[in-house]
Amino acid sequence: MERILVVDDEIEACDILKEFLTLKGYEVYTAHDGPTAITKAREVSPRIVLLDIRMPGMGGIEVLKEIKKMDPSIGVIMATAVADHDVAIKALELGAYDYITKPLDLDYLDTVILALKINYFS
Repeated sequence: MERILVVDDEIEACDILKEFLTLKGYEVYTAHDGPTAITKAREVSPRIVLLDIRMPGMGGIEVLKEIKKMDPSIGVIMATAVADHDVAIKALELGAYDYITKPLDLDYLDTVILALKINYFS
């Protein structure tokens, strides 16, 4: 079973995504801040990370850098409520697979995860 780490400071968002992704057959872990996300990524070795960009303290870009240092093969999908072209470009340059905006369309998220698995891991 593939592991996905969902990182978002909004607990309700993590809960919804965990339920959705679990129903899709993934083993899902959650974190609500950057340092916890890094620790959890080390502990569970996720194949995919769904990472919020704007979080208090350590933001998603910093977490992305640390995750990619830890394991460049982890597929990271960045998510944010605020569309910011410059941040999207920076995230992609740092190795994120994609950048999606909130509110998340779960069908679209499912498609992005499938595309990531096909394009990134095969």
